[in-house]
Amino acid sequence: MSGKRRLLTGRILIFLFLAAGAAILLHCTLWEKNEFTPSPRSVIIGRGEGLAQVAQKFRDAGIINNPFLFKLAGRILGSAGKIRPGKYSFISRKSNLELLADITEGKSFAYPSVTLYEGIRASQIAHLLHDQAGIDSAKFMTAVADTSLIEIAGHDAVSLEGFLMPDTYEFAWQTDERVVAKRLLAQFREFFVDSLQRRVHVLGYSIREILTIASIVEGETRLDAERPIVAGLYYNRLKKRMRLEADPTIRYLLPNGTHRIHFNDLDIESPYNTYRNYGLPPTPINNPGRNSILAALYPARHSYLYFVADGKGGHRFSKTFDEHKQNVRLYRKARAAAQRAEG
Repeated sequence: MSGKRRLLTGRILIFLFLAAGAAILLHCTLWEKNEFTPSPRSVIIGRGEGLAQVAQKFRDAGIINNPFLFKLAGRILGSAGKIRPGKYSFISRKSNLELLADITEGKSFAYPSVTLYEGIRASQIAHLLHDQAGIDSAKFMTAVADTSLIEIAGHDAVSLEGFLMPDTYEFAWQTDERVVAKRLLAQFREFFVDSLQRRVHVLGYSIREILTIASIVEGETRLDAERPIVAGLYYNRLKKRMRLEADPTIRYLLPNGTHRIHFNDLDIESPYNTYRNYGLPPTPINNPGRNSILAALYPARHSYLYFVADGKGGHRFSKTFDEHKQNVRLYRKARAAAQRAEG
């Protein structure tokens, strides 16, 4: 074999060797499967995080075998700048190509389930969404101040408090805060149909006032059967120009809103203190559920003006103050007996 042919053969072998190496590298970079147990595994990608940060998170979570090859795959595919923030759930045996497709197209989003209970406040919703769905609390509260999002004529609200419908929701991680607020409001509008809006006008109140009554009812009882009775009682007091003297409005003013109310709490200077002021407080004090809103719209008709806990989870209702004092004595007696039983 001549020297020229040997040189050519050598160059061809080198080329084939390099081509084979490049093919192996490309296969490892794009198509080789990343295996891990247990599967699936979750990773949170924050807003603005780049390819290097994602590679490190995937490496720390044990999702990828080689961060260098993952970043190389990202550069080959032009994934930088296209990464979508969110909470992801990945199964084992995905290649870098598949992982990059997931995080640039949002294919493996994990949607946290967030339950907003009846009577929750907007500030509590903000903290819950932050903890469970990565939502920025401050930005959410900014959205809560934007009443243009309500999209119901004549709502007369000063914030979204009262309009954020309690329910169980699923959000992608770090969903835009205004989008979240709009989702809660959409649930409210779906429930608060035209017939209920007409009912507001029949009662002679505004939507804000009806939701304020509903929020007080929500704070007073957890029993659905009692809600219309409690609502009717507060309407009776309003008609008679009596102070509402609603304990939930006092709890609204307390730092944690949960401890037992003391007599000095009743002297707090605030338009929300219904022990000092006549009429309704300025705004809803929480976000009431559907049953409390219906109770405020369709209150029971009766002559009750007072009520007190019965010590069994419900309440005793009375028409006169003398009856009420007797019921208070019964409650105190039941509470003392319960305390003795507890030891």
